[in-house]
Amino acid sequence: MKNRKPLRVILIIFVLAIVVAQFVPVTRDNPPVGADFDGDVAVKQVLKKSCYDCHSNETVWPWYSYVAPASWLVASDVSEARKKLDLSDWGLMPSEKQARVAEAVWEEVAKGDMPLSQYLLMHSDAKPTDADKAVLRDWAGGGTTQPSEAEEE
Repeated sequence: MKNRKPLRVILIIFVLAIVVAQFVPVTRDNPPVGADFDGDVAVKQVLKKSCYDCHSNETVWPWYSYVAPASWLVASDVSEARKKLDLSDWGLMPSEKQARVAEAVWEEVAKGDMPLSQYLLMHSDAKPTDADKAVLRDWAGGGTTQPSEAEEE
């Protein structure tokens, strides 16, 4: 019985740490949309499905984004994603930059780097289908990255 006391103390400390962590403030905001993506409807559908939750000001904050420590990871990922590409400000970019960004988006999707694997764990429906990839590839002007053999099958 004496061996259970340290385990009980550790468990109590762990539970208290989790409770205290809930009070650490996390920014979960959706600023106003500046100049949303206004391109092809099919492209926008793919972007909404696979990209908007992190790369726009239209993030849908799921229940776990309100529970620490997951809230810290989600808020950090969204903040970083918006810094790299915010589709809510797409229309503010010069057309030359839009073309470069479209190609970069396609390259990330073609390599399988986007959407992030940790995002797909909870949002499997966001995984781009072959048809979605074709839409993005065409939008990007064909892209420069070829799909892997696994994607072709």
